[in-house]
Amino acid sequence: MLKTRARSAALASGLALLLGSTALVAPTLAYAQQQTGVVQRILVQGNERIEQATVVSYLPVQVGETVTPEKIDLALKALFRTDLFADVKIDYQNGDMVITVVENPIINRVIFEGNSGLKEDKLRDEVSIRPRGIFTRAKVQNDVQRIVELYRRSGRISATVTPQIIELPQKRVDLIFKIDEGPKSGILSVNFLGNKAFSDNDLRDVVVTEESRWYKFFSNNANYDPDRLEYDKEQLRKHYRNRGYYDFRVSSAVAELAPDKNGFVVTYTVDEGPRYDFGKVEVQTELQKLDKNVLVALLPIREGQTYQDEAIEQATDALTFAAGAAGFAFVDVRPNYTPNRETRKVDVTFQVREGPRVYVDRIDIVGNTQTLDYVIRREMSVVEGDAYNRALVDRSRRQIRALGFFKEVEITETPGSAPDRTALQVKVEEQPTGELSFSAGYSSVDQLVLDLGITQRNFRGRGQDVRARVSVGSLRQQLDFSFTEPRFLGRDVAAGIDVYGYRIDYSEYASYKTSTYGTTLRANFPLSLNSRGSLRYTLRQDDIEIPNSDFYCNGDPNDPTSGPSMSQALCGQLGSRLTSLVGYGIRFDRRNDYLNPTRGFYVDFVQDFAGVGGNVNYVRSEVEGGWYHGFNKDFILSLTGSAGYVEGWAGDNVRINDRFYKGGNTFRGFETAGIGPRDMTNAREDALGGKAYAIGSMELTVPTFLPEQYGIKAALFTDVGTLGLLDKEDRQCPPPGTTECPLGSEDPLIKDDLSLRASAGISIFWRSPMGPIRFDFSRVLAKEDYDKTETFRFSTSTRF
Repeated sequence: MLKTRARSAALASGLALLLGSTALVAPTLAYAQQQTGVVQRILVQGNERIEQATVVSYLPVQVGETVTPEKIDLALKALFRTDLFADVKIDYQNGDMVITVVENPIINRVIFEGNSGLKEDKLRDEVSIRPRGIFTRAKVQNDVQRIVELYRRSGRISATVTPQIIELPQKRVDLIFKIDEGPKSGILSVNFLGNKAFSDNDLRDVVVTEESRWYKFFSNNANYDPDRLEYDKEQLRKHYRNRGYYDFRVSSAVAELAPDKNGFVVTYTVDEGPRYDFGKVEVQTELQKLDKNVLVALLPIREGQTYQDEAIEQATDALTFAAGAAGFAFVDVRPNYTPNRETRKVDVTFQVREGPRVYVDRIDIVGNTQTLDYVIRREMSVVEGDAYNRALVDRSRRQIRALGFFKEVEITETPGSAPDRTALQVKVEEQPTGELSFSAGYSSVDQLVLDLGITQRNFRGRGQDVRARVSVGSLRQQLDFSFTEPRFLGRDVAAGIDVYGYRIDYSEYASYKTSTYGTTLRANFPLSLNSRGSLRYTLRQDDIEIPNSDFYCNGDPNDPTSGPSMSQALCGQLGSRLTSLVGYGIRFDRRNDYLNPTRGFYVDFVQDFAGVGGNVNYVRSEVEGGWYHGFNKDFILSLTGSAGYVEGWAGDNVRINDRFYKGGNTFRGFETAGIGPRDMTNAREDALGGKAYAIGSMELTVPTFLPEQYGIKAALFTDVGTLGLLDKEDRQCPPPGTTECPLGSEDPLIKDDLSLRASAGISIFWRSPMGPIRFDFSRVLAKEDYDKTETFRFSTSTRF
């Protein structure tokens, strides 16, 4: 910081420079000698940093040309437009054109003083002046207005900004913005006049402006902002017009400063008018391929319903989409209104015409800081030169969102190079695609399960999925590598390879351990607009071991009278097997959003055939589906279900590690492998898995009434399902048999009931700073005595 005396002197000089020194800041066009002649020489005087050649290059007159008063005037204007000079004077005498300039200073630093309500980074982003830039009074005054406007929008309408400069050697200056923020202008009250259908409290929930309260320290809307009042008027109009008040208008929105100047009183005066219903709803079109009756059936409007602007917008979108799907890329849908004040009904006629032909001029991708352009472009259903089609543009947006690389995707139209051309701007906001995952579960028997993993779904911005995972947990130790190329050989075929090895210790659940090593080749490809197919081949080696198997399966060798203490259902699974299988899948997806659906459904069917080589033979089939309906943004209902069946062939039974296990994340309220057949022979009560399962879930998202920036959502859920069905040999008593369990009969200690299980609870989702976290609180409604339950489970992942 400069010393006080030097700083004061520099400030005094700087104020003169900033506020009107004739020599430096308030340039006047010099008097041009009223002479005409040929320029012999061009002389530049007063320049310190700027080379003479640079000054001459801006002139409209060069050596050897004839100079006139008009050209001198043009030269003055050209030099001032460069913003390099505070003053310019041009004289012409005896063939010499003498240019005398006073250079504008160079800005050394930009300093903000007195700002406590706004951070300096925010102020720097707002101003246009930067260090090492040219100082001009116009730029400074413009930035002063920018800062004042920024404070006004933050509720400090009395803020003032005074610019000052400190002159430095070598024609440099420090620019200081001295800020007096003033008090924050709060909102003392928000009042409404003329409202009868809705109370003041109801309307206060509609407008954005909030009354200032001591506990609203997180709110940015509890201060006065004139722009916000205009937004509030539009919000009120939408509120009333979507509830039947076709004639509604806001007469005035006034903010009055309180006598003690400690805040504003905001008053909205409204004219509600009567409430209307929809009258006759018709569609008129001259397009022969469009059936008017079909179009009317597609409308979400029926006569007698309450009038809503939103319903009109939805109907317009539905007609536009239907026309686009029918092959009309250029369609113009315009609703015509005929209100009847006596019957209080609004007749609506939709005019569907072929609009002007418009073609896609270019497609601009913005916001992709990591993802390469071609990854986004290949998801577009339209390309440059195609006819513009709203349906295809909407589909493109869904397909880009389905990549999972972006938080937001917007496709907007901008004017093209000609009236019949439009440009599409695809604006994306990147989100983390790498994931360092961690999950944990807490069960009713104090069992903690931990899992760690790392993935990257957008490797090097090319859309490739790479997973190099090391997973260590109390149940599973896993090592695997996975790679997926979403556009193999440039075609719409996703091809990938998995190489893996894992060891699962079910000692606490099923008294066995399994080790698996294998590889999978897979491909995924489109079948139609809304369906995809998949193919895969898997080759893997499975080893199943039971600790102390000789003792448990054959009895105590020191006691000839002892028998096995473990069921044949487990002992018969010992050994190694080689599995070679081929599989296929079909998926049909009609959801409106693949990541966060609010409408639509999907169905997924997969089937695997084991026995194409190897020594394991079975057929496994699974089907999964879901249906979604959003009542509004807070209440979204989803019904999902899955079912599966596996059966051995060529005389093979289904091995224990090829069966289905459900619980934990797949059936909330129960432990991992917590439901289904169980061996009650020993105290561990080992899970045996099942050949068949069916599980259905219903989930309803509900509002939490917390600020959206907290990122906390909640959902009520209920899960219903069953798991069971062992092979006959796995239910029989082990040799040599006992009086209680004769050889060849069903073992009473093998529990295998396809009985119904059910649970209900609440799930809490939190977008925390370290990643998304999910908490499940469950209560079991129906179970078998041998099932293993849990009341709480959480999982989290950190993305990068």
